[in-house]
Amino acid sequence: MPTKVVTFGEIMLRLSTPGYERFVQTKQFDVNYGGGEANVAVSLANFGLDSAYVTRLPKNDLGDAAVNELRRYGVYTESIVRGGERLGIYFLETGASQRPSKVLYDRSHAAIADVAPGMIDWAKVLEGAKWFHVTGITPALSATAAQATVEAVTAARSKGLTVSCDLNYRKKLWTREQAEKTMTQVMQNVDVAIANEEDAEMVFGIKAGETDVHAGKLDVAKYQSVAEQLMKKFPLLKKVAITLRESLSASDNNWSAVLWDGAKFYQSRKYAIRVVDRVGGGDAFGAGLIYGLVSGKPAQDSLEFAVAASCLKHTIPGDFSHCSVAEVESLLKEGGSGRVQR
Repeated sequence: MPTKVVTFGEIMLRLSTPGYERFVQTKQFDVNYGGGEANVAVSLANFGLDSAYVTRLPKNDLGDAAVNELRRYGVYTESIVRGGERLGIYFLETGASQRPSKVLYDRSHAAIADVAPGMIDWAKVLEGAKWFHVTGITPALSATAAQATVEAVTAARSKGLTVSCDLNYRKKLWTREQAEKTMTQVMQNVDVAIANEEDAEMVFGIKAGETDVHAGKLDVAKYQSVAEQLMKKFPLLKKVAITLRESLSASDNNWSAVLWDGAKFYQSRKYAIRVVDRVGGGDAFGAGLIYGLVSGKPAQDSLEFAVAASCLKHTIPGDFSHCSVAEVESLLKEGGSGRVQR
């Protein structure tokens, strides 16, 4: 029987400009659905795990469409709570070369923002699960969503699940002071922390020396100290993974990651990526890491699988990654020449 993983968070309607059009010039939008934890759930289902997603959605056609989109990829949606005013929306303008991508949110009063402790029967939802995953996005939505996230990770810990959290700091949703206060409560129940090259600094003030994330080159060794400091701050942590994006431009990134398990510092290979869609790239990494670890892969192999899975996601339009285990392993084995497969 496949391992059951549960994720909890917000799924939104994504409206993106076609190709590389700007907001001010476009006359139409491409429609997708996505959100940090939903993106992880879809990837895990594609990898063959029993993937269950929990959220709160309005009782209307857009809520139904979001559920149907998740079901399309084999994600279990039975524990989704229905109610509230609306489905959140985000607008995406895809950047190119020296012009960065832009995201505009329209998510005020979204159904998930009104989720509250006691609204979800976590004992039932987590039954038979081995792993639980959240991000720092959901608790940023409202005070009650923050309380519900703390309730969720506490319940998962009490039932003996492995709990992972992607810090995912979003400055448009809350202040650094608010993030630190709430995420400190969340992280007290976390086994595996995931962050990008800036999250630890933005949320907990833990900086990787003098590394400049905007310079296109990172000092990888400095991130061992970041991971060590996170583990010191949160003693229950067993692993800290940090993705490292060297942004040469909006179109070209170098992509790698590191992992610290309290005894050894692991570093992945680095991929030079021509970016098609970077949204969801970090979520694909998180899903790949979860898959590797629950499958019993050694730490280095789990890290490499996660980075390769995320590398492939950068080539796929939309929030969701549509890659199989075989495709990720093929990239690891063959190096990604991009030659046509016939």
